[in-house]
Amino acid sequence: MEPSSTEWWTPPADPPPVAAPQPEPASAWPPRPEPRQSWLRRKLGPALAAIAAFLAKFKSIILLAPKLKLLTTFGTMGVSLAAYGWIWGVPFAAGFVVLLLVHEMGHVIALRREGIKASPPMFIPFLGAVITARSLGDNALAEARVGLAGPVLGSIGAAACILVWHATGNDIWRALAYTGFLLNLFNLLPVVPLDGGRAMAAMAPWMWFVGFAALIPLVFVFSNPLILLVILIGGLETYRRWQARKRGGEQSRAYYRVSALHRVLVAVVYLSLIALLVVGMDVTNLPRTFG
Repeated sequence: MEPSSTEWWTPPADPPPVAAPQPEPASAWPPRPEPRQSWLRRKLGPALAAIAAFLAKFKSIILLAPKLKLLTTFGTMGVSLAAYGWIWGVPFAAGFVVLLLVHEMGHVIALRREGIKASPPMFIPFLGAVITARSLGDNALAEARVGLAGPVLGSIGAAACILVWHATGNDIWRALAYTGFLLNLFNLLPVVPLDGGRAMAAMAPWMWFVGFAALIPLVFVFSNPLILLVILIGGLETYRRWQARKRGGEQSRAYYRVSALHRVLVAVVYLSLIALLVVGMDVTNLPRTFG
């Protein structure tokens, strides 16, 4: 008889029971406390996070910065136009603001030729317009070129008004030409920070003191607050430049080292501009009539 299957087949033994995980013994040391943030981090953290979020959200404003500078130029032009127009009327004020712009663009063009980036012009009512730059050039000759470029281009702009005056017969263009010539002639006074003072840096820096002394009688002749402001700023700037020139050592001497030929060329441009501007003022002088 064959044995039954239950006799020769032994069922597999049950797997050993898995022991239940035992809890780790409690450490004899107390748990380490969470590190506390410093007072400065707790106070400034939210503020810095908010600033970062603002910059991330409005980063396009940074990309528009150059356009905002142009908006500043046009905005200050509008303010100046309103201020001058309230006194002289809008047509004359518009022409005067354009003449100021032409003058300042002469400086901007010269600075870019020197490899220096200049800001767009910003207009200040009753004081003119200004530009800013990190320097005026590597030496006094470059400074003179930048300084004289404003009156050169400004004089051309004023002379263009004469052509329009003869073409139209409108005396407002004659008045604008005269005002433009006067504006550029005033800027050629040999005192810093006026354009004439920039030319003197290459010709004869001691002329700064002559120009400063020549301004003082003008206060009593014209009683113009602008002249008083120029005297104040000019006196401080002349003293600062002269002291820096004396104490600057070899670097300062190198800055003011200009060849005789270049001194002569700067003098020729400077004196020729003065002569032409005086003639232009005489040609366009418009006598006042009362009655």
